[in-house]
Amino acid sequence: MSISEASEMFSGCSTAIITPMKSNGDIDEEGLKELIRFQEENGVDTIVPCGSTGESATLSYKEHLKVIDITVNSVTKAKVMAGAGSNSTSEALELSKAAQDIGADSVLSICPYYNKPTSKGIRLHFEAIASSVDIPIIIYNIPSRTGTNITADLMLELAKIPGIAGVKEASGNLNQIGKIAAFAPKDFSVLSGDDALTLPAMAVGAKGAVSVSSNIVPDKVSAMIKSMLSGDSEKANQINRELMPLYDVLFLETNPIPIKTAMRLAGYPSGPLRLPLCDMERKNEDRLRSVLSMQGLL
Repeated sequence: MSISEASEMFSGCSTAIITPMKSNGDIDEEGLKELIRFQEENGVDTIVPCGSTGESATLSYKEHLKVIDITVNSVTKAKVMAGAGSNSTSEALELSKAAQDIGADSVLSICPYYNKPTSKGIRLHFEAIASSVDIPIIIYNIPSRTGTNITADLMLELAKIPGIAGVKEASGNLNQIGKIAAFAPKDFSVLSGDDALTLPAMAVGAKGAVSVSSNIVPDKVSAMIKSMLSGDSEKANQINRELMPLYDVLFLETNPIPIKTAMRLAGYPSGPLRLPLCDMERKNEDRLRSVLSMQGLL
């Protein structure tokens, strides 16, 4: 699939899906399949397994590929954007090739973390990945986790690399997001990586979002994004206002602690977190429970 042919894939609502666990800490395979059905039944366009929300940092290599495999073989209409990033270029290459072999439609590749590479190093990293796989790559820019911001100017350079199809932008900088959307090639998609900024990001050119909130309200997040894409900003703003309290409580603590807690409280497959992530503080869980109740999710 060429990048131009795939460009329409990278719009709408993509869910950064949680990885449900059993009480013994193993991956809950049937629970993951149930969550994927729930997402598809409620209008989500793309499933994103093995991202930060999917606890990729604590999955073994074998588990990482297992989650991607379950996702690819469970979807009936949604696309799969597999998390395949690493701070090691060789590991990112290996994961990306494996995701392609499994059948993922695209990969989500994070800016190398901890190493704090230079702009040249970032460019060489993504060039190496793009030259090694035949499926589109979405870059994930999240400076709060990686310690490095991919600036608009650098992102516009990366956008010219064959195989780089877009960016999940979680810098929190609307000026940066708008600049990328305005000056990138037409077949390069900007996706919001911050639920609270999805609407303003789309107002400056983003084509959708990779959402955490859509784990629990896929119908509403999907409807909001589709409304913006169709030009019905009034409806989109109405849905966004309704969801604002949920955005707040889902990020009271490090993601995915609140969303996994919310899914458990709402009766969906979730299970325990893996250390060093741990249960929410009681006062925060109480706030989360209160908002979920007000939203009619309990």
